[in-house]
Amino acid sequence: MDPFIINEPTVISFSGGRTSAYMLWRILQSNNGLPDEAIVCFANTGKEEEATLQFVHDCETRWNVKIHWIEYQWAEETKDRFKVVDFKTAARNGEPFEEVIKSRNYLPNPVSRFCTVELKVRAIHRYLKSIGWTEWNSFIGIRSDEQRRLAKIKNQDYGKHEEKYAPLGDADITKEIVGEFWANHEFDLGLPNMNGVTMHGNCDLCFLKGAKQTMSLIQEKPERATWWAKMESLALSSKPNGARFRKDRPSYAEMQKYANTQASMFDYDDETIPCFCGD
Repeated sequence: MDPFIINEPTVISFSGGRTSAYMLWRILQSNNGLPDEAIVCFANTGKEEEATLQFVHDCETRWNVKIHWIEYQWAEETKDRFKVVDFKTAARNGEPFEEVIKSRNYLPNPVSRFCTVELKVRAIHRYLKSIGWTEWNSFIGIRSDEQRRLAKIKNQDYGKHEEKYAPLGDADITKEIVGEFWANHEFDLGLPNMNGVTMHGNCDLCFLKGAKQTMSLIQEKPERATWWAKMESLALSSKPNGARFRKDRPSYAEMQKYANTQASMFDYDDETIPCFCGD
């Protein structure tokens, strides 16, 4: 059975990366377009690279598919903590992320990764419920070479209203297949593809990125660290370790200051931690 066939209410979680975009393309091919039962959602945190936003816009215009752009916003009523935007009105200065941080009064960190849940998962769920959906399937862009992430989705529970599927994993799709597709497609994400990994992807300086990777991105464009340093300067601490994104490395302000030097700030191999923002 084709794992990309949709015949029940299904939300397609589009992260804005090559993998989830490839998943969307396969869905369109298998169903001769987007099925009436399906909705494509892109949850914008405000910290994506401009190239990511342009890529999402290219997919919706070039493939003629409706993509619902969703953002977190603070509201007294929990059900109202989202809003619908588009390519032109989407936040580009971290506004949704900052709102959720201030509402929690502490920063997300490797122990408490509430950012993905609030900014993406729950924001999309609130939107779906606002249009009358009560139960649905969720298609997530996880490949067959991401076995740890595939295993984890079976243990994640955001309510009985949702059943999660990874059709790329079921179809044995690897990063090599995804990379070859975009290398030969009429358009592509305008971010470097390094052995199947988009180092600039998702939130520009996500605290789950490896230390050397983070430092490299700051050295490439020092202003990337400004927003992250600003959030740490708020000194929020309603939770233990809540005043910094990471306690095991220098602050973003320190890394930004160090970025102009030629020396290496890190002499260890700090790998990126997988999250569910997607690729």
